[in-house]
Amino acid sequence: MGEKTLTRVDLSEAVYQKVGLSRTESADLVEIFLDTISDRIVQGESVKLSSFGSFVVRSKNERIGRNPKTGEEVPITPRRVMVFKPSNILKKAVLDGHKK
Repeated sequence: MGEKTLTRVDLSEAVYQKVGLSRTESADLVEIFLDTISDRIVQGESVKLSSFGSFVVRSKNERIGRNPKTGEEVPITPRRVMVFKPSNILKKAVLDGHKK
């Protein structure tokens, strides 16, 4: 199994190959898609992609943590974090080792 990272260029090329748009239109489409998802997540909305998964923004409260080197207790400030929850279809495909 390779260690290749999927990039925007790879996504644009896949759209170009499979849909038949020009390379410029394919790149624009990928950018619009990713920008739309990013904008919604930044606004605190969840994004669900059917058969793929959901991106969810969660709020974490302030809590006390511990410095692992010194053992000193330090406050951890409240923050928002994004989590990805894969769909059952994607989980099964990963376990089976093939695409759907």
